[in-house]
Amino acid sequence: MADTAPRPLRADAQRNRDRLLAVALRAFSQDGPEVTLDAVAKEAGVGIGTLYRHFPTREALVEAAYRNELDRLCDSAGELLAAGPAVRALRTWMDNFVDYAAAKRGMGDALKAVIASGGNPFAHSRDRMTGAVGALLSAGAAEGALRDDVESGDVVTALSGIALATGTPGQREQAGRLLDLLVAGLRRHPEPSA
Repeated sequence: MADTAPRPLRADAQRNRDRLLAVALRAFSQDGPEVTLDAVAKEAGVGIGTLYRHFPTREALVEAAYRNELDRLCDSAGELLAAGPAVRALRTWMDNFVDYAAAKRGMGDALKAVIASGGNPFAHSRDRMTGAVGALLSAGAAEGALRDDVESGDVVTALSGIALATGTPGQREQAGRLLDLLVAGLRRHPEPSA
């Protein structure tokens, strides 16, 4: 039986792919779906053939840019936990979530075009996010710093609400205050003595 796992990309091909995804995210977030693929390739410093080799359609590029941001957000939970206490990791991850939500909102029209063409860029988003939050909450509970009775899906819903409510430019400070309140509600507090 033949191995069907994709081969890892050469280092230069991976760099090209990464640059294309970064440029696509910025371009689709700022300029919407009107961005030409030629413009994306040019800004990334590659030829249009290289873009099409990695992403055969506009929809494939948009979906890959979105999923790349989702992966970076979710994968960062483990890195943050390795770098310090769980409460600090959770709070930093929440800031990253608000940034992710802003990028996703900016890509809204481009993502709608992917959905209209039959794609589903959000198929695994919620599962990935609840898994990342669950790991952060579990680590915090194990450290004795966070409550152990909180559903990760509830935290993702609260984060989504904060990101939605503070999604206009100039509201980042308010988002930070709301995230601080959310973390305060997640902290384990000693039981009052009788």
